[in-house]
Amino acid sequence: MDHLRYSGLPFEAQRTAFLDIVSGEPLIREALVRARGIALPDWLIVSGALYNTVWNHLTGKPSGYGIQDVDLFYFDDNDLSYEAEDAVIRRAAAHFEGLPRPVEVRNQARVHLWYPQKFGQPCLRYSSASESVWYFASKTHAVGVRYDADGQLDLVAPFDLDDIFSFRITPNRVMDNRRTHEVKGARAKETWPEITVVPW
Repeated sequence: MDHLRYSGLPFEAQRTAFLDIVSGEPLIREALVRARGIALPDWLIVSGALYNTVWNHLTGKPSGYGIQDVDLFYFDDNDLSYEAEDAVIRRAAAHFEGLPRPVEVRNQARVHLWYPQKFGQPCLRYSSASESVWYFASKTHAVGVRYDADGQLDLVAPFDLDDIFSFRITPNRVMDNRRTHEVKGARAKETWPEITVVPW
């Protein structure tokens, strides 16, 4: 199986392939439908469940292989309290019940409040769910999808898609996230040996 068959192709060809692959995965498709139904402001399904699905598809792995959860971002700066986010998380837990993987819901308007304590460095105050994707530790992970107002899949991919289709985990040095890049890269390589992790 030629797992690199989309590597190096023009962005539009990769975009079409990416959206076809992720929308064909039952877990992603159902999560997208339910995410639209819960009507969170500025929502976006991001990262692992997406690129893992692509890697599974291209290497012949079974559906859901290596996927721990589905990350669902939203952005609501009207109430930055922990209690407000927790209420959304609890509502989402019931809304997504029955999916084969848990859905982890996080308000990106609050990240700057808890990030310094967890990671020991400051974090930009984001202005949207999409903006936060720019700051992931690895460029490869910086991808998100959602339905637009017309029901079409909207792709957020600030660093394009070639790293994903090239099975290459590339560091994003906009912040000092070396440890996260290395830990996630090593874990991914254990699951998909085809991966190359670019050193920090």
